[in-house]
Amino acid sequence: MASSSSTTITNEWTRLIRFEDHQGNIHYGQPILRENEMTLADVTSGNIKAHLIEGDVFGAHRVTSEVVTVKRILAPLLPSFYRGIGLNYHRHAQDTKAAIPKNPIVFIKPALTTAGPMDPIVIPTICQDGQVDYEAELAVVIGKACKDVSKEEALDYVAGYTVCNDVSARKWQTQLCGGQWCFGKGFDTFNPLGPMIVSSKLIKDPNNLKLGTKVNGQVLQDYNTSDMIFDVATLVSFLSQGTTLQPGEVIITGTPHGVGVSRNPQVWLQHNDVCEIYIEGIGSLVNPVVFEKKNKL
Repeated sequence: MASSSSTTITNEWTRLIRFEDHQGNIHYGQPILRENEMTLADVTSGNIKAHLIEGDVFGAHRVTSEVVTVKRILAPLLPSFYRGIGLNYHRHAQDTKAAIPKNPIVFIKPALTTAGPMDPIVIPTICQDGQVDYEAELAVVIGKACKDVSKEEALDYVAGYTVCNDVSARKWQTQLCGGQWCFGKGFDTFNPLGPMIVSSKLIKDPNNLKLGTKVNGQVLQDYNTSDMIFDVATLVSFLSQGTTLQPGEVIITGTPHGVGVSRNPQVWLQHNDVCEIYIEGIGSLVNPVVFEKKNKL
């Protein structure tokens, strides 16, 4: 049976999906789940049901009693860009022999990096030489506009949390681009997001969540957000200094140790791989990997 927290009709969502119904219409909804997480079986089943949501999901809205069958789960948001945080786990910094940063390392990912659950991660031809890596990350969704907020009040502006895979082409991230990370992390489909946003009302402590990565079923990352160098409240506060964070903006908060570039031997995403990112209390984000066909000259 579905849990009561998943089916109770309220004025505000507690779990949010964006989806396509069987008539091809796109909706926001609150999924009806067997568990409090969206499992791999849920994502791939094609028959989840959801209560439709009317209104602005970051403003005035309501969860209706109307139930629709979900044909396909989409990325929960389509942000205009992402604020990314690099080197934000102690063990990851240790593995890469990097100094602990004094302030968060910030980079930007463009809008078209977004991919939804089960959408392919498309590896462009310039990255098919063994360099594309996975990164399990907690994504923070801003719910209310904020600027110059303190760490103590920062979480009041968070709508919820979702799962992200900060896919990265390591050669283009480092030695081929003068140390600028944006290009190597900015290719189309290099930021899968989903499967749902879980309200901050349900996730009281975002800095105590298990997260990890499986590639073709093999566990490659398995750790906890408690290892973050800069916790979620610190990141929201820092990024808001002199800068207005808008509702619907997404902050991706860094990855734990176990990424492919740091393994021995190194592990790179290959054509036909299946990559699964999991976060406790949210669920699984699954994407196949596809090499873009080389252009014929």
